[in-house]
Amino acid sequence: MFGKLNRKAVVTAGAVLLIAAGGAYAYWTTTGSGTGSATNGTSVGITINQTSTITGLYPGGPAVALSGNFDNTNSGAVYVGTVTATLVDVTGGSGGTPACTTADYTLASPAATVNADIASGTGVGAWSGPTIQLKNLATNQDACKNATVNLAYTSN
Repeated sequence: MFGKLNRKAVVTAGAVLLIAAGGAYAYWTTTGSGTGSATNGTSVGITINQTSTITGLYPGGPAVALSGNFDNTNSGAVYVGTVTATLVDVTGGSGGTPACTTADYTLASPAATVNADIASGTGVGAWSGPTIQLKNLATNQDACKNATVNLAYTSN
């Protein structure tokens, strides 16, 4: 019986210590409020590169594909929906009349569908689709010999 009594005394003493220790973890409750904010960043435009090298166009020759990639200097990816090519002007050439102009060229399917996030970096992502061709006109096109047709690219 003494063993049982000691066991009860130990359990009782332990319970008292546990209750006393619980008191050491007491706390007050309260309410409060606060404010905060977050600021969005912005992005800078990307550079659209033409990586295809187009040479040797001639009147009535085949259409040649244009393609390229991007330089994205933003800290994160940016979304590009399409890349659109436009004819800007013609430089060089052998001169003569009539002058070689953008009207001597056909730019087919000028909008390339990308629909992708372009990672940050140089020479990243890809676009393709537009084609360029030197038309075969009923007029003399000697002025287009050795000419360079300049293109511009925009994205959205």
